[in-house]
Amino acid sequence: MSDMRLIVAGAGGRMGRALTRAIAESKGAVLAGALEAPGSELLGKDAGVLAGLPANDIKLSADLWAMSKDADGILDFTVPAATIANVAIAAERGLVHVIGTTGLSASDNAVIKSVTNRAVVVQSGNMSLGVNLLAAVVKRVAKALDQTFDIEIVETHHRMKVDAPSGTALMLGQAAAAGRGIPLDEHSARGRDGITGARRPGDIGFASLRGGTAAGDHSVSFLGPFERLTLSHHAEDRMLFAHGALRAALWAHGKKPGHYSMADVLGLADI
Repeated sequence: MSDMRLIVAGAGGRMGRALTRAIAESKGAVLAGALEAPGSELLGKDAGVLAGLPANDIKLSADLWAMSKDADGILDFTVPAATIANVAIAAERGLVHVIGTTGLSASDNAVIKSVTNRAVVVQSGNMSLGVNLLAAVVKRVAKALDQTFDIEIVETHHRMKVDAPSGTALMLGQAAAAGRGIPLDEHSARGRDGITGARRPGDIGFASLRGGTAAGDHSVSFLGPFERLTLSHHAEDRMLFAHGALRAALWAHGKKPGHYSMADVLGLADI
């Protein structure tokens, strides 16, 4: 099979540049386009140079329709509005759409899922092997421990992150809720401040820390009578997410239409 031709969305951003580097460092894929927002001062710049690589003659453009003519997939770690704008074009062109964008609303996710009867979408709040293994373990532990064990999720990210809780924290919360057999949106505690009253039994708590250049730290604590169990993951470089996204795209190439997750990519869906 020939190399998979991939577009990087948000190619001028930190994650976009990491994705460009990951494609250059890996076998089986080539960069077919570099997408950036209309009006960006980076439009027309060379994607390779922006990523700290030799020039590759792929210029940043805002025209996804044109660049997707000869592409096989798109790696999309942007913002909700941009991702939703990309969904219809990716589906129309038959692109594998790997979505790592966080902060998506329920209606955004509904739009994404609406195309999966005819398009291949791989979506995850985190593309790393370690985090997806952590989610699988969290689900198992939550199922094994009863509600005398409270669940609290703490995440730390760099000062520039704009959404909270992080997509990874929410993914871990969903794993814990699935283990308990409860809907997360009805058992989620966030933003405690002031006189909050006692902790409501069965809630899954979230706390978000922001500062510095942290790539992403997540911990899930199970706090029971006289003992605590904490499971954690620490990301040291966003390149691990870039390589995970590339792995997802290569795995999805040729798959039948559907909505997939990194658990599917990594063979963890049944854990």
